[in-house]
This record gives sequence, C-alpha cells and structure tokens, in this order.
Amino acid sequence: MLESCRREAAASFGNDEVLLEKWITSPRHIAGLGCGDSHGNVVHLFERDCSLQRRHQKVIEEAPAPGMDAETREAICAAAVRAAKAVDYQGAGPIEFIADASEGLRADRIFFMEMNTRLQVEHPVTEEITGVDLVEWQLRVASGEPVPLKQEELAIDGHAIEARLYAEDTRKGFLPSTGTLEVLDLDVESARIDTGVREGSEITPFYDPMIAKVIVHGPNRAAAIDRLDRALRRSQVWPVRTNKGFMVRLLADPAFREGRMTTGLIAERGDELLAPPTPNPVALSLAASGLLFDLSGGDPLVGGLRNFRLNRDPDSPTTIAVDGAPMSFAPERGGANTPWVKHLGAGILMTVEGDDQLATVAASYGNGTHSAHDGDVLAPMPGKVIAVDVAQGDTVTAGQRLLVLEAMKMEHALTAPFAGTVAELSVSEGSQVQVETLLARVEPAAAD
Repeated sequence: MLESCRREAAASFGNDEVLLEKWITSPRHIAGLGCGDSHGNVVHLFERDCSLQRRHQKVIEEAPAPGMDAETREAICAAAVRAAKAVDYQGAGPIEFIADASEGLRADRIFFMEMNTRLQVEHPVTEEITGVDLVEWQLRVASGEPVPLKQEELAIDGHAIEARLYAEDTRKGFLPSTGTLEVLDLDVESARIDTGVREGSEITPFYDPMIAKVIVHGPNRAAAIDRLDRALRRSQVWPVRTNKGFMVRLLADPAFREGRMTTGLIAERGDELLAPPTPNPVALSLAASGLLFDLSGGDPLVGGLRNFRLNRDPDSPTTIAVDGAPMSFAPERGGANTPWVKHLGAGILMTVEGDDQLATVAASYGNGTHSAHDGDVLAPMPGKVIAVDVAQGDTVTAGQRLLVLEAMKMEHALTAPFAGTVAELSVSEGSQVQVETLLARVEPAAAD
C-alpha cells in the first residue's frame, strides 16, 4: 500500500514523500494548563481530563486526570510550560494532548494536539484542586502584574469533576430543547453552580444550549463522582429537556468509574446511555400519591379519605401520562412521600426514586390529549428552515430527506416516515418555526 501510494503521488505531484500518522485506538483527551505573564514567568496548574465527549463536544471534565503518574504528569506539564514560553504567552491557556491509553498513561505516548489561548468552559475543575481564581489571574496578568504564585506554591488538593448541564433532548440525538425555564432548582448546597440563567429565563435557539456547569470537589475521585451524582439527581429543570439523566447514567458506567474511559466511550455505549429507564411502579405510585395529596390542598387526612366509601377498597387509582401514554396507578399510603415536589399551578412536578431508578414525573389535573397524524413531520425544536427538498404532490421513499432545519448552529435533516406522497407542505425555505409546528404531511402509498 505504501509503494502504491508513493507511485501515485510521484505520478500526480512529482513528489513521492508520504506522511504517516499514528492511529490511536484508545485515545484520551488531556490538557496541561499553563499561565504566563509579561515578566517572563510561566507556571503550570497541572492537568485535567476531558475524554468524555459526544460529537467532539466535552460533557464531563475532571482534574487531575485519573491514572496519572508523576512521570507522565511531568511530561505533559513541562510541555505546556515550554509551549507557552516559546510564544511569550501571557494569561492562562491549556495545551491539549491526545494520550494513547491502550496500556495506561505513559510519558512516551502523549501527542500534542492544539493550544486554546483562553480560559475554557472546564476551568473551574482546575480552580477547585488548586484553590486559585483563574479569572482573577487573567485580570491581574492583563494588568501587567506577575503570575500570583510560584510553581512550588501550587499543589493538587483532592479531585474535582464538572458536568455540563445542557438544554437538549438526548432521545432525539441531543437536539437542542428550547422554551421557558418554569422550574430551575439546582443543587447549590452540594455543588458549585456556574450559570447564566435563572427560573423564568428563556432558552432560545440562537445561543449555546448550556444551562449550567455543575462542579464538585472531593477528597478523592470516588467521593467526587458520588457528590456529582447526588447534585445532578437533586437538580430539577422543567419543561425544557436536559441531559441530566444521561449524565447520571454516564457517571455509573464501569469504564468511567474505573478511569478506563476514552473519547469514544459515549459513542460505544450508544443506547445504554441514551435510553432513559422506564419509571418503575413504586415511583409512579408515589407520584399518584403526590397528585392526590396536592389535590387535597396538602391535607393528609383529606387526601387519605378521597373517594372513601364503607366496605370499599380505599385505594383510588390515578392516571398519569408516561411518555404520553396514560397509565393507572394506585397511590401509596402516607401522602406525598417524595423527596422533591414543585407545584406548577396546573399540576405537580416531582422527582421520585424506587429501587435504583430515578424518574421525574409531571402529573396534570386535566386530562387533555394531543395526537398527531402518523405521517405528520413536526419541528423537533424552534429553528429556521434552510432547505426544502420536495414539493407538494411529490412521491417519496421511507427515510428520504424532506427538508433541513437549523437551530443553535446545528443542521437537522427531517425525513419521510414511510413511502408515500407529500400531501401537505406547510413551510418554505427561510421560514422560522416553533417546536411541534407541522412542516409537512406524508400520505402512505396505496397498497398493491
């Protein structure tokens, strides 16, 4: 293959030189953070691991990198300092590397990738293990002051992990989720929360869908993982969908727990991480109990006597919609036995746990239903139609692209659900649409 490549290159370009790149089968993404000033000083603030990614977007970051030994840390951090000095860099800037982790982290298997000349989203994990304020450092260095600490004054204290809480629907390929944050109750007692929104804020399709960064610190990695798991479980967002459940399942993954993750872990796990578990009967019975408790005005006696009749089973089955499907559950005795509940005016929102499962349940006082035609193609999020590939009356095949919707800098192709005819086309190129807007309707092909 090499000889064939060289012959082709020589014939086409008059140069048979070939560049070979090492293929890393077990890559980890590790960054060494350097900080320089205008006086020629450069220090490093150790390393952080950013291997958990989907579509090359970081999801969970931590510091220090799990499995890091002194020799490999010295190689990464010394390289970061040399790179910053080579360009007279001023301010904080991570030097990023790909590590070949097929045999664990080794100093001779670290490869330079790029330098980001700025603070990154994950800078809080470095702050948590070093006790410094990197934003303050940036301002001081930019003002002409020297780096505040010498290298020998910097040390690693414990372990820190950050999770990026995004407004996105993991069941729809991480499509952005937009709308008003009617409920935003983040666990500020267990974690550091860095956010730019509050309850009542609007999540629009025009900006990055990150809601908050949830950052925890612990004496060791296992303790930090447990604290992050607890902080995520206690954080509530409604009705905008988030990746919270996805990250809870990711934290429980054995490869992550053992520090054996690579940049391909999320893609390899696929549906195991994306498919949310079905709430079990215990959790839903608690939700039914909470709904009745709420209807009683918070009076446990009234709630317990609801539908009371002599010589009759005291249980009062309550209907709750689970992913749109109505299901009937007998309420648990004892009132609203739930760890978290929010009154929404038209119902309640609660988080209930049964066995090892976590479920967020919205129970409504009304019984309205919504149905759509099987061939309806609805907008999965607000956005702009940037391409329409069919016209009304066209014959289409199953999976054929009908149009393209752009939202939050991402393009999303919408396809025909089955073979048939485009019976209705409600939008044109350039149309701005809201979530669940009818874009097109496909009528099935007639049976032979």
